[in-house]
Amino acid sequence: MNRPTTYFEHGTAAERWARARLFFDAKEYATAARILEPLAGEVPEQPAPRLLPARAYCHSAQLSRAERELRAILERRPVEDYAQLMPGRSLERLGRPGEARPYLRTAAAMAGDFAE
Repeated sequence: MNRPTTYFEHGTAAERWARARLFFDAKEYATAARILEPLAGEVPEQPAPRLLPARAYCHSAQLSRAERELRAILERRPVEDYAQLMPGRSLERLGRPGEARPYLRTAAAMAGDFAE
């Protein structure tokens, strides 16, 4: 069954990215995530199309989705410092501080913030 297309799905990847950024900048995070979700699947090797929807998920309190995206990013690029920080914050908000701790420590170390 073919589902109807929406305005969000029209255009090139670059046009959809720009549209999603407009929604993100307008703090319409859930809408930005809807636009970005298919883009992440089109270029799974690139972290940016996954990082922005993860941020949108975090801002719109879709923390489990954010966690899923961030884990996918870190599987491919464990050196993404912001992608290390975000799951830590998301897991804290989900009430899972023990799981958050390693991500937060790694992010702090990558930022040069070593505990004394």
